[in-house]
Amino acid sequence: MNKLLSVAALQMNSQQDIEANLSTIKAGIGEASTQGAQLVVLPENCCSMGRQFATAERFESLSATLASYAREHNVHLLAGSLPCPFRPDGVVVPDSRLRQVSQLFAPDGTRVARYDKIHLFTATVADKQGSYNEAATFEPGTQTVVTPIEVAGEIYQLGMMVCFDLRFPALAQRLRQAGAELLSAPSAFTYLTGQAHWELLLRARALDSQCLVIGAAQGGEHHYKDDKTRQTWGHSAITAFDGTIIDSYESSEIKAKDNKGYALVFASLDKSAQQQGREKMPIFQCHRLA
Repeated sequence: MNKLLSVAALQMNSQQDIEANLSTIKAGIGEASTQGAQLVVLPENCCSMGRQFATAERFESLSATLASYAREHNVHLLAGSLPCPFRPDGVVVPDSRLRQVSQLFAPDGTRVARYDKIHLFTATVADKQGSYNEAATFEPGTQTVVTPIEVAGEIYQLGMMVCFDLRFPALAQRLRQAGAELLSAPSAFTYLTGQAHWELLLRARALDSQCLVIGAAQGGEHHYKDDKTRQTWGHSAITAFDGTIIDSYESSEIKAKDNKGYALVFASLDKSAQQQGREKMPIFQCHRLA
C-alpha cells in the first residue's frame, strides 16, 4: 500500500501581540490535525511581526510552547521562524545581531532540527517601507539542513528553507542532492515582491529540486510602532514536484468568511508518484556543470 504524507500550510496575519499570535497558531494546528495533517508548517515570524529583539528574549519559552502544541495535537510542526540570540552551538551572535531560526518539532515535542536562515532579505521595494536590510538585524546561517520525518514507519526527508531562500535555486538543488523529498518555505513576502514572484518562485524551486514545496505565508497588513504598517502578500500554496500548484489560498487577507484569523492549505506527498516523475525526467543525472 502506497503511503502518503499529509501536509498543511498555515497562513497568518501576525501582529506584535505574541499571546494573540500563539492563540491563532494553536487553533490552526488543531484544525489542521483534525483534518488529518501529519506535518503543519507555520509562516516566517509566526510569533511576532516586528519587535525582533524582544521576541528573541523569549526564544526558549516560545520554542517550548510551540513544541507543546506539536505534542498536544500529535503532529510534526515546522515552527516557521523565530529570532534567536545564539547560534546552534550556543555561542551568542556577535555585533548585537540575531539568527532567524526555523525549527522542526516531532509529535512528542522533541526538537529534531534547527535551520538558521542563510539568505537575508536585502532589497529596495516601492512600498511604504521602501528599503529592507535583514542583515542589519540578523546574522546569516551557514549550514543546510535535511531532516527525516517518520510517519507510520515511513521516512520522508525534509529540506528546510525560509522566505528569501526561495530566490536561490542552488540551495533547493543542494537540498535535493542531500536527499530532500519536500521543502519547507515559511515566508513573509512583501506585497509587491510576492505579487510579482511568489508563485513563480514556489513553482521554480519545485521544478529545480523535484520536491514538494510548502509555502506558508504571512498575509495582510501588519502594524508597527508610530502607526507604521507593512503589507505582506499571503497566498500560501503547496507545489508538487512537477511545478503544479496543489492547493493555495486565494488572498493576502484572511477572508471574513473564514472567521478564524488564519487559513489552511493542504496537500499530500505521494513518494511513489514523485519518484516516478523523477525517473521520467532524471535532471540530476543529466546535470553537467559543477
